[in-house]
Amino acid sequence: MSGHPVPKTFAIAAGMLALSMVGGALALFAEEHDTVVYLTLAQGALYAFFAWCLWREKTPLTERQNQHYLVYLIGLAVVMRAALLFAPAHSTDIYRYIWDGRVQADGINPYRYVPADPALSHLRDGAIYESVNRKEYAPTIYPPMAQAVFFLASRVSETVTMMKAAMLAFEALAIFALIELLKSRRLPTVFVSLYALHPLAVWEIAGSGHVDVVAVALMLCALLAAEKGKRFACGAALAAGVLTKYFPLALTPALYRRWDWRMPAAFAVTALLLYVPYLSVGGKVFGFLGGYAGEELGAGDGLYIAALLKLLGFGSASLPVFFALAALTLISLALRSGLRNNPDKPDLSGAFSIAIALTVFFSPHYAWYFLWLVPFLCFFPKPSVFWLTLSATALYRLQWPPSLLGASVQYAPFAALLILENLKLFSEKEASRERALA
Repeated sequence: MSGHPVPKTFAIAAGMLALSMVGGALALFAEEHDTVVYLTLAQGALYAFFAWCLWREKTPLTERQNQHYLVYLIGLAVVMRAALLFAPAHSTDIYRYIWDGRVQADGINPYRYVPADPALSHLRDGAIYESVNRKEYAPTIYPPMAQAVFFLASRVSETVTMMKAAMLAFEALAIFALIELLKSRRLPTVFVSLYALHPLAVWEIAGSGHVDVVAVALMLCALLAAEKGKRFACGAALAAGVLTKYFPLALTPALYRRWDWRMPAAFAVTALLLYVPYLSVGGKVFGFLGGYAGEELGAGDGLYIAALLKLLGFGSASLPVFFALAALTLISLALRSGLRNNPDKPDLSGAFSIAIALTVFFSPHYAWYFLWLVPFLCFFPKPSVFWLTLSATALYRLQWPPSLLGASVQYAPFAALLILENLKLFSEKEASRERALA
C-alpha cells in the first residue's frame, strides 16, 4: 500500500467523522432531531468515499498493515460511539425497553398489561413512563430474549445510558463475530470497518440504543457457529436472535445443513426455554405483534412494490399479486440457499440475498430495520445496499404512509444500482469474490 493515498484518506475521514459525531451529540442534547438526520446523511457521503477507497485498493494488505488499520479504525469507531453514549436517545423505543425491565423487576409479566393500565400506576414516573410510545393501547411487542436483556440491563440502572451501554456490549460481540468470519473466509479483518464506521450502525445503536443489534449479534454468532461446524450453538444462537427480533428466522436456509437434526433441536429447546417464564399470559405472549403488523402493513399502503403494482394498473389485485411475488422470490432464494453445493458451510451470499429481498419487499419505514444488512457489506460491498442503508436515515423525515415519490428516493436508485450490478458493470473483482464466498 506504499505510496497509495488510502492512509491520508483514512486520516481525513477519521477526523471528519469524529468531529461530526461531536456535533451530533450536541444536536441530541439540544433535541434538534432534524439536524441529526441531515448530519447522518452527510456522514453517509463521507463514509461512502471511505468505503470506496477501501474497496478499490488493489494491493493486498500485509498482515502488519491490516493490524495497523484495524486498530486505528476500531479506535475511531469507539470514539464515535462514545460521543453519543451519554446523549439523549434519538428514538423513543428505548424508554419501552426500560419500562419492560422495570415491570419484570416488579414481578409482573410484561405481556399482561399496556403501560397505561391502572395495575401499573405505581411504576410510573416522569423520566421513563412519560416517554413510552403507544402506552395507552399497545402491550409490549418484544420477544423473550429482548425482555431478558431489558430486565438485566435495567437492574444495573434504569437509565437511557445504561440501556445504550448494554446494546453496545452486544455490538462488540457482533464485531467480534464479524472479525472471526472474515478470518475464516480469508478476507482482511480491516473490512470490519465497513460495519463499524457505518453511520446507520453508529446512530441506531449508540444514538438510539435499538435492540435490533442484539438480534444482529446473535445472527452473526449463528453464522460463525455454522462456519465452525458447531450445529447446537448455531441453533441456540439463531433461536435467541429470532426471539429478540423475528427477522433472522428468514436466514435459516442459509444456515441449515441438510439432514442435520442438531441445529433444529437446539433451536426448539432454546426457544422453549426463553418462552417458559412468560407463558402465564397464554396467547398474549406475542404481545402487540398482530396489532403492529396491522399498523405497518394495513392495506399495503406502506409497501413500495405493492404501491408500484397499483400504479401499474393492478388495482385491487395489487396486494395479492405483491404477496405472491414476495413469496415466490423468497421461496426461490431459500431453496437455492438450502440446496447449495457446500452445505457444511453457511451460505453468506444466499443469506445476504434473502435479507435484501425480505427488506425490500416489506419496505420498512424505520431506519433501524435496515441495520441487519450492514454486516454483510463487509463480505459483499454492493453499491445498491450501500445506498439502501445510507439513505435509510431519510425515513425519519418521510410521512407515513410514504408517498410513492417519497419512497422512490430510496428505492429507485437502489433498483438502478442492483440492475447495474447484475449486468456486471461493476468490478469483476467483486463478482469473483462473491462467487468464492458463496
